[in-house]
Amino acid sequence: MEEKERELHRQEMAQVFIATAERFDHSAIFLHPNPNTVEETIRLVDIVRERSGDRYFLMRHGDATFSIPNGSEMQAFAERLHDEPHKLKQEAQRMVDDAIRRAEQYQAHGGLDGFALCADYCFNTGPFLGPRRFSEFVTPYLAQLTRAYRDLGFYVIKHTDGNIMPILDDLLSTQPHALHSLDPQGGVDIAEVKRRAGDQVCLIGNVSCGLLDTGTDAEVIESARYALRHGMPGGGYIFSTSNCIYTGMRLARYELMLNIWRREGVYPSA
Repeated sequence: MEEKERELHRQEMAQVFIATAERFDHSAIFLHPNPNTVEETIRLVDIVRERSGDRYFLMRHGDATFSIPNGSEMQAFAERLHDEPHKLKQEAQRMVDDAIRRAEQYQAHGGLDGFALCADYCFNTGPFLGPRRFSEFVTPYLAQLTRAYRDLGFYVIKHTDGNIMPILDDLLSTQPHALHSLDPQGGVDIAEVKRRAGDQVCLIGNVSCGLLDTGTDAEVIESARYALRHGMPGGGYIFSTSNCIYTGMRLARYELMLNIWRREGVYPSA
């Protein structure tokens, strides 16, 4: 593109983000710049801020830790865990160092509020690495990354789908501000997580994307109510789906979920 077309593209992206947030009463905008560079992120942040002021929490991807390898890479990753663990750790450190350098550029410019750390660690049956290896190859680097982001003044949301319960204590030890997705399809019960960690971290999610897609209206309503009922007491809960409203999901289901939130996700006035 010529620069004129690039600027039109940026303006259109910003408008789509803002219009979506307004339409669905969102409190945050998750920026996905295209191309995905620091420079384009900064340009997009500036446009969204110019158009919407401080109405929205602006965030972008910011994870730099190992996630579940895809099918073509899983065997090679497992072999490296056994054959060259020191090289894997060097790679993990380089990824964290690179992410921190990018964050320093965002902090120097201003406008961005935080990062969503979207490395997925877990299947529905449990983490892709056992707890001992997870604490060796992921936890220290996640903790380092989170601490650096926080020191730079950013908020940190740690996201991972699946059954996080075997590594919940590790995740909490890295001290993110918030934890998402509390995936009910992975057997994660928000009532249990609230009991164990509600005084340590903000909780986000737990409304089942599976039910939003294939369940009945009644099941969607009950999933939304369950999340509100167990997430809201004492504060420290952000209502959301357990993942994202992906292409192909009926929008009416998302609107049904939000209607429950608008009616019932209200704290009594003091």
